[in-house]
Amino acid sequence: MEPTILPTTQFDARTVSDSPKKLRTLRAIATFEGVKGIAAVAATLGLLSLLHHDIRHLALALMGHFGFDPVAHYPSIFLHYADVLSDQSRRNVALIGLAYVSLRFTESYGLWNNRSWATWLGAVSGAIYVPIEIRHLALHPSITNAAVLAGNIFVVAYLVLRIWRKRQAKRHIR
Repeated sequence: MEPTILPTTQFDARTVSDSPKKLRTLRAIATFEGVKGIAAVAATLGLLSLLHHDIRHLALALMGHFGFDPVAHYPSIFLHYADVLSDQSRRNVALIGLAYVSLRFTESYGLWNNRSWATWLGAVSGAIYVPIEIRHLALHPSITNAAVLAGNIFVVAYLVLRIWRKRQAKRHIR
């Protein structure tokens, strides 16, 4: 399908129409970003619900419920971080979580509505995680970690390709 170009004196990314398949792909990415935002809301609210509670006591109760030995290696690490996590640090983590939620929902909205700024936002915010995911996969090789990395690379590549194609269309209009 040939791109439809509307008469205009200045290029607007929305003047080049996308095929239904491309819009479905973009909306699938937008939906995924929205789901990540919803998961982050749940995690942030869960963290906020722990304010003013004895985290060490909650951690010990959780380990007892599942039958973990508190002196074993991983449960002791869990207890260490429960001791380190103060109310102020939980507030700071919650603020970071709220910023992340805002970013995910903003990106999701923009991608759903085919906004150029959201394509850039999605490409940059996704690309930031690629080196971290590569390192994580190298340290902890698994199918899940490989799938997460592959999915993120696909999303970033797709969004970068959209940016490149819109720039090409812009050059042809001038």
